[in-house]
Amino acid sequence: MSRRANGEGSIYLRSDGRYEAAAYVLTSDGTRKRVRVYAASRAEASTKLVAALERSHRGIPISARHWSVADYLDYWMSDVVPHTRRPKTVSSYESAVRVHIKPRLGTQSLTGLSARTLQRTLNAQLTEGHSPRVVQLTRMVLGAALTHAMREELVSRNVARLVTIPTPIPKDKHPWTASEVSSFLTAARDHRLYPAFLMIAVYGLRRGEALGLRHGDIDQANGLVHIRQQLQQINNEIAIGPVKTRAGQRDLPLIPPVEEALHTMTHPAAKTGHDLLFTAENGEPLWPRNFARTFHDIRQQAGLRYSTIHDIRHSAATLLKNLGVPARDAQLILGHAHITTTQQIYQHGDPEIQHTGLSTLGRVLLNADDGSRCRQKQPSNTKTGADTARKFVQDITAQQWSYLGGPGGARTLDTLLKSEAEHAENPDFTSVITHLRTRTNTLILGYVAVKNSRHQVTHCSTCSCG
Repeated sequence: MSRRANGEGSIYLRSDGRYEAAAYVLTSDGTRKRVRVYAASRAEASTKLVAALERSHRGIPISARHWSVADYLDYWMSDVVPHTRRPKTVSSYESAVRVHIKPRLGTQSLTGLSARTLQRTLNAQLTEGHSPRVVQLTRMVLGAALTHAMREELVSRNVARLVTIPTPIPKDKHPWTASEVSSFLTAARDHRLYPAFLMIAVYGLRRGEALGLRHGDIDQANGLVHIRQQLQQINNEIAIGPVKTRAGQRDLPLIPPVEEALHTMTHPAAKTGHDLLFTAENGEPLWPRNFARTFHDIRQQAGLRYSTIHDIRHSAATLLKNLGVPARDAQLILGHAHITTTQQIYQHGDPEIQHTGLSTLGRVLLNADDGSRCRQKQPSNTKTGADTARKFVQDITAQQWSYLGGPGGARTLDTLLKSEAEHAENPDFTSVITHLRTRTNTLILGYVAVKNSRHQVTHCSTCSCG
């Protein structure tokens, strides 16, 4: 057999009966490294070696060092995540890596981690009783790390994207009604933190946004509240930073009840120069857990069912919907990046509104052909339909009817209908104009008839009209 050319590598039989193939390939740090592959036959070893060389020739490097999953996660958590994620997210990632990923997959080779191995690991998590949300978090964090490993050309694929897990089913939320929110605010009226609770209830602020408000964020000159930062509790420390998303930076109108509540509150002297609006009694930043404890104390005193401070945000979103506030405006008030978050997660159905709507629909459908709108069931009216129609047309303003294309007025509004005389010599125009006038009069009289029947319908059990 002829010798292999320089750079093609070598293949030889090992003492254990397997074939070993080796060659130098490009690595991720720009150097070349000798790699080895093993197979049961010479042909299979040659195929594996050719594939490795082909990837190298295409500029696809291999890792310059051997990475275990634990080694790479340590590097990723120390050198990458803190510079690309918010502190709260970093804390969540650290917990998932320490508790769920390293104990199960830490010893696995980063390049050797397979979709089958990961699938079995996630299945075992479910078998052990972990919730689908925990399993989802495990896959998400590992997937984020593997995505970065792909960018660094350490792995060729992200196996976390190839596994399947059950979709977490969110718990049903039943946020407080307007009456319950009002009862809570009444119970909190005399508490020094009442303005904070009021702003959460009215504006749907996140807890961290409310606790992160500064005196300078209350712009009385322009009647605005500037939402720019948040206060969070991370690993038993208080951290003040920017709001959750770019959409969270918003300016809200300073309404009179909020302005009055802020004007009457007392402000302990700040001891650390933070200028926060809501603080502890000693002037220090208010711990979120203490703020939540105060909330539940007031809730229990008011005899209200269990709810969290964040659930009040859901209440605000739902009440805005029930009041007819457009979804886009509700999204801007709540500071959501996507309107689907507002509509699908934070705005909930109202059983009373649903009952009213369905009852109305039922009456319309069941009474549509039962004679309830017949003229014999309606009280007599001294005005004729023609008189009512004329009055209706006279009351229409030019602006309301501008979409018809005419200049408006009590007369027929379509310019074409007004100019019948100009086209009298053309029989085709005359026919069209006559048809349009008939249709317009029919529509107007039909509108009036329906409107009158809705207001004048009576219920009579002895009607025999046909």
